[in-house]
Amino acid sequence: MDTSLLLFITATFVLAGFVKGVIGLGLPTIAVGVLGVVMAPAQAAALLAIPNVATNGWQIATGPKLASTLRRLWPMFAAICVGTWAGAGLLQQEKDGAATLWLGLALMLYALVGLKAAKLRVPPAWEGWLSPVIGFATGIVTAATGVFVLPAVPYLQALGFDKDELVQALGLSFIVSTLALSLGLIGAGALDMTVAGHSLLALIPALAGMGAGQFIRNRISAGTFRLCFFAGLLALGSYLCWRGLA
Repeated sequence: MDTSLLLFITATFVLAGFVKGVIGLGLPTIAVGVLGVVMAPAQAAALLAIPNVATNGWQIATGPKLASTLRRLWPMFAAICVGTWAGAGLLQQEKDGAATLWLGLALMLYALVGLKAAKLRVPPAWEGWLSPVIGFATGIVTAATGVFVLPAVPYLQALGFDKDELVQALGLSFIVSTLALSLGLIGAGALDMTVAGHSLLALIPALAGMGAGQFIRNRISAGTFRLCFFAGLLALGSYLCWRGLA
């Protein structure tokens, strides 16, 4: 890699880590989108393997109710793995695909609904059957785009978690998606020891950005966090639409 490419990748991971630190998500969404300028989505997803695992592990460890959240959401997490492996091979190996356009549109729509203060809620009686459905759909989207925000993020937000519980639940969902996708990338030959070494180096700027973002999140109110959360989703969706159309 030349110096300009290294700086570009470093800046991308700092930015993506910062957004994740503030709103609890955005690392793969931003990184895959921005890195798609210079590499294929499958390559970008492989480069994200270790930063995703480490930053989501940090996010999980700093949350308040790990055991109860795992008991509540394990059917969704199991279905994410099944969906990701069922969709193996869908992730584009070339830079010129436009699979993220629909993902961006869906994110924008959900963010606009959230900013309008429409409160989506999942009745407790629905969780037993809905969690596996959401998980499987998230797995398919993960396999196709390398990004694992839909429909998992709207679903988790609709379960009524508080700020810190939501961030922890998101971290659990994302780390399961990362591990499932990584196995698929290994099988496809996109993730090997050389790429894993590059991914380990990418962890440094990602953690630096995430630390700065968490500093901001810990000093804002629940209402401000909610505004940042949906505004961040809107920005991410807009960017993905721009990338898809471009």
